[in-house]
Amino acid sequence: MKRLILTVVLMGIITYFEAFSIGGAISGSTTGETFVKVGAAGSQFLKIPIGARANGLAGAYSSVSNDLTSIFWNPAGLADVKYISADFSYTQWFAGFKHSFGAFALPVGRNFTAAIALVALNSGNIEITTLEKPNGTGLSYQVNDVALSLTFSGYLTDQFSFGLTAKYVNNSISNLSSTGIAFDVGTMYETGIQGIRLGFSIHNLGVKQAYSGQDLKTSKKLYEALNAAPLDIAYISNSYSLPLIFRAGISSEVWKVEDHKVIVAGDFITLSDTPEHFALGAEYTFKDFLALRAGYQFGTDVFGLSGGVGLKYFAGGFEGEFDYSITPTKNIGLVNRLSIKVAVK
Repeated sequence: MKRLILTVVLMGIITYFEAFSIGGAISGSTTGETFVKVGAAGSQFLKIPIGARANGLAGAYSSVSNDLTSIFWNPAGLADVKYISADFSYTQWFAGFKHSFGAFALPVGRNFTAAIALVALNSGNIEITTLEKPNGTGLSYQVNDVALSLTFSGYLTDQFSFGLTAKYVNNSISNLSSTGIAFDVGTMYETGIQGIRLGFSIHNLGVKQAYSGQDLKTSKKLYEALNAAPLDIAYISNSYSLPLIFRAGISSEVWKVEDHKVIVAGDFITLSDTPEHFALGAEYTFKDFLALRAGYQFGTDVFGLSGGVGLKYFAGGFEGEFDYSITPTKNIGLVNRLSIKVAVK
């Protein structure tokens, strides 16, 4: 079994280097300056963090994840969901965009769990303006991005878990849309020493997508001066890749005395279209009822400090949890997140 675990880890490392060699190769120079990876991927909504607890820790969650939001952070963490559970998270994103996540999990046997999840990003109505009508034409359009995923996770040993997610991704803007399939793979290892856990995951492995739709079709005369019927014209859109993401994390219970517990976690995140960055977070829990969280992201030009609070409620075979997080951003405003979790034991 140890050889199997070592093989899985090595395969993950090899896949990581192969995948990100593509992103690393996107570089060049202009006027003596070097640029790397910027603008190399579409479907940016797949990078928006999910869950108030994880965001209260500033995203240092790939080795901590043990709930339904593991589907986003590290699918191996879903193996710790042992009961029928549901999760809903809502984020008020920038510029009036709304980001939502809903998931449902069902245990399969003693060591495995399956889950289905839906992620949606919606802009609401955006008014159409033109040079002739800068105040609006009376028409509007919307941006809608959706990812529907199915995750299977489980323990291969008492200490090693894995997770695999297959997801259908759809991007749409006005009358254009693109679709594709992507996969996430994750592993987690509990060392048994000071509560130390290691997590590794790769996200959005898939083929390129391209937009199609009515807005790419029109009719036009070849020569305006000729008295001839217009020709049907179809524009060809360039294909784009999904944003590849690699996460490596470590966490530990640094303090545990009776009703008090403190977890400290750190994550290293590499992306195919933006620079690498780090996240550090800490969570204090009192009687498994009240949780206080704080974290910081290093290496980003938008995010930094995060904080949050969580409350749990137990009643017979029912467990409920409410989480809230707040993330100040640089020159953009506050990002507020709410999460509600329920489980039936």
